[in-house]
Amino acid sequence: MTNLAMLLVCLVAGMLLRATNRLPDNAHVAINGFIIHLALPALILSQIHGLRLTPGLFLPVSMPWLLFALSAALFAVVARVLKLSPATTGALIMTAGLANTSFVGLPMIETFYGPQNLSTGILIDQLGTYLVLSTAGITVACLFSSGAASWRTVALRVVKFPPLIALVLAFALTPVEYPAWFAGLLHRIGDTLAPLALVSVGLQLRLDQLRGNRVPLALGLGFKLILGPALLALFYVGLLSHNSEMTRVTLFESAMGPQIGGAIVAMEYGLNPTLITLMVGIGIALSFLTLPLWYLGLAAL
Repeated sequence: MTNLAMLLVCLVAGMLLRATNRLPDNAHVAINGFIIHLALPALILSQIHGLRLTPGLFLPVSMPWLLFALSAALFAVVARVLKLSPATTGALIMTAGLANTSFVGLPMIETFYGPQNLSTGILIDQLGTYLVLSTAGITVACLFSSGAASWRTVALRVVKFPPLIALVLAFALTPVEYPAWFAGLLHRIGDTLAPLALVSVGLQLRLDQLRGNRVPLALGLGFKLILGPALLALFYVGLLSHNSEMTRVTLFESAMGPQIGGAIVAMEYGLNPTLITLMVGIGIALSFLTLPLWYLGLAAL
């Protein structure tokens, strides 16, 4: 539970730093830049290096892709009906479509399903969530950011996205064993992602800005914490008839709050930062209440 406590402490610390004017108003910009260009690539190089792709990984690894596709499809329709701005639509897709499968997901798996199931969570996170963020996620962020971007511009941004470059390098270096000092360096830098990201979210989180964001916030959290996992349960259990412990852990991971890395990327591209910070801050807090209910519901399948 140390990781969960750390997330809450850093979120509150960011809010207190903003409230007491200890940091400049735009301090989150520098923090986000460090995360995108250093912390997230280091984490990917550290965690994905050495993972092997096998056919048996299809079920857990497919979950983040399906969740993101469902989010994109749903909020594209919702945006038309409610006439949401592109920035708000992109923010909803990014935060509701990417689950926090590492910093919240792994401790929760260990708590509810035991350490023997952590390998499933790691596969979901590294070969699913981070791949989605580095490809489909950055594409959505580019397309919905302010200003019309050509497909050529979007493609260049995707190719030059530091986490994607790190992902390609991690797979390319699979046959190479990292020197101990380099592996330790990557681990130490990667460990800064979660605390810094939550401080950044806390710096921007303003609960007084709920007005005007209640409807998209309710829709986003409703999908992330309830509807999205329920649709995936219908697919995996109802349609494919998978009901193993791996399936339950996979569905449990889908019910986590919004992913921190995806939120930082979305904010970097100006996708309604107010809504994004509300989605992450409130979503992670609410997930501590909804996840035990999901555990009980999945156990009854």
